Amino acid sequence: MTAHVEEMQFQAETRQLLDLMIHSVYSNKDSFLRELVSNSSDALDKLRLESFQNKDLGADTSDLHIDLEIDKENRTLTVRDNGIGMSRDEVVDLIGTLAKSGTAEVRAKLKEAKDAAASEELIGQFGIGFYSTFMVADKVTLVTRRAGEDAATRWESSGEGTYTIEEVSDAPQGSAVTLHLKPADDDDHLYDYTSEHKIRELVKRYSDFIAWPIRMQVEKTTGEGDDATTVLEDETVNSMKALWTRSKDEVSDEEYTEFYRHVSHAWDEPLEVIPMKAEGTFEYQALLFIPSRAPFDLFMRESKIGIQLYVKRVFIMDDCEELVPEYLRFVKGVVDAADLSLNVSREILQQDRQIRAIRRRLTKKVLSTVKDLQANEPEKYSTFWGEFGRALKEGLLSDHDNQETILGLSSFATTQSDEKPTTLAEYVSRMKDGQDAIYYMTGESRQQVENSPHMEAFTAKGLEVLILTDAVDEMWTGSVPEFDGKPFRSIAKGAVDLGDDEAESEEKDAQKARFADLTTWMAETLSDDVKEVRLSSRLTTSPACIVGDDFSLSPQLEKMYRASGQPVPKTKRILELNPDHALVTALEKAHAEKKDEMALAETAKLLYGTALLAEGGELDDPASFAKLLAERLTRTM
Repeated sequence: MTAHVEEMQFQAETRQLLDLMIHSVYSNKDSFLRELVSNSSDALDKLRLESFQNKDLGADTSDLHIDLEIDKENRTLTVRDNGIGMSRDEVVDLIGTLAKSGTAEVRAKLKEAKDAAASEELIGQFGIGFYSTFMVADKVTLVTRRAGEDAATRWESSGEGTYTIEEVSDAPQGSAVTLHLKPADDDDHLYDYTSEHKIRELVKRYSDFIAWPIRMQVEKTTGEGDDATTVLEDETVNSMKALWTRSKDEVSDEEYTEFYRHVSHAWDEPLEVIPMKAEGTFEYQALLFIPSRAPFDLFMRESKIGIQLYVKRVFIMDDCEELVPEYLRFVKGVVDAADLSLNVSREILQQDRQIRAIRRRLTKKVLSTVKDLQANEPEKYSTFWGEFGRALKEGLLSDHDNQETILGLSSFATTQSDEKPTTLAEYVSRMKDGQDAIYYMTGESRQQVENSPHMEAFTAKGLEVLILTDAVDEMWTGSVPEFDGKPFRSIAKGAVDLGDDEAESEEKDAQKARFADLTTWMAETLSDDVKEVRLSSRLTTSPACIVGDDFSLSPQLEKMYRASGQPVPKTKRILELNPDHALVTALEKAHAEKKDEMALAETAKLLYGTALLAEGGELDDPASFAKLLAERLTRTM
């Protein structure tokens, strides 16, 4: 009986991705083998774990390994494992479609990639390792049977938009990926994947640390002279040494790099390697890495959090969220605990005292490592902060135990410098005599903050202001009271006291009395929008600005809440007037002389509207404001 062969279409985006990979950007073809071996290693890890958890699985775990099979005559290379395998539905879901977000972004990145380093990095970064096989193969065949199931699945494609899938019998447990290699060309001496020497070289370079034996049939000569015979023997071609069990001086930088790429599924180099070993009440070993590049999904909801958990060198789970806090989700690596149960579940982990203790120690170790970079390797620290600073600042909200440490590690843009960010310790060291607070302003961009009316008096007096433009800045500034005994103070909220001398104070008292009738009238006229109108100490060139109370929401934070679907009640804020501005003095004179009240009210509304726009706020009725402005401009022509 002939098995039914079904032809299916690749997902549209996957077809475009395949076309780019096959015909476009990749120059380092060797990376495909690293991806396939890593997939096989994962499958073996998962089988061993499932066999611990399910005693009725009926899977053979006596000799778990990976085989590499070369057929020079037919130009094929097969990567075979006896791991967990896949069901038919899993094949369609995982292989037939690109089951990962960011597809449009990866296509754009692939088009931009022009060199081997950039293209290698994208393979791991977007989880598209299996598709890299089409760089070297005209056709790829996958035969797989899931452990515990009788039926196997055969998948095949030439990467041109369709694939076939059918049920087969008599397939062994696990998966076998056979690459029908492209014809030899002028570069075949560099990329001859039917060469035993070439395959051995790639395994040594990329996969020597894999914990499972990688075997390959190699030719062995026995005897001498006429009695010499050549036989094929299985040989294990990787060392299988767990790097986290070895001291740092026993491991080369290249070995650390390849292990990092294995556990992170990325192709950049680690910025920093962090080996750890704990002995005593409970024991564990850890090997952590800080990447040099942020993954594309670092700020996406589906971003993977956590590091791999092993127990006595037995893989337990990927992305163990309980081992690191969310704000350190960029840290990759392995933790190998000695005393946990092999069938530990995520529910048990959440309650486990040992895991919580490991989490605290890992967190402190990562933060201390960043502190060392900040103190001793400024270039590395600058790279770290540029890639992961936004994520680290999330810890200011969630990790109160380490809040002070994270503040000390943070850097911020400042009015003092156009390029180099500053630490809070550096800011405090530059504070002027008499300055008792760390001034900051949040906004959507540096340009918006620098051009804000709120900045004018601070610029005039040479006072440094932190420029905070990350979304997380809107959140943590409301919950972190101080640094080094100096309170944080928003220059867009509350009253401003910039240390006026006696003459300045007397002048402001006089102005307050002079403008009292105007501010009272404007507060009544604009009562639907403002809670108070007062004279300003922060303006030098603008006629007016909007100021919030000390604990009110900023306009940017209101926008964020609304964008996330959360209702935000209208908050009335304070309108401040610059008593030295020609428009304000003219308005005061016109009001004192009781001129056209309608024109005065229109001017008050325009003054409020322009102040609101200047700070990046949103008008309740933009059309009415535009109409009023047009009419007023027309009358001046």
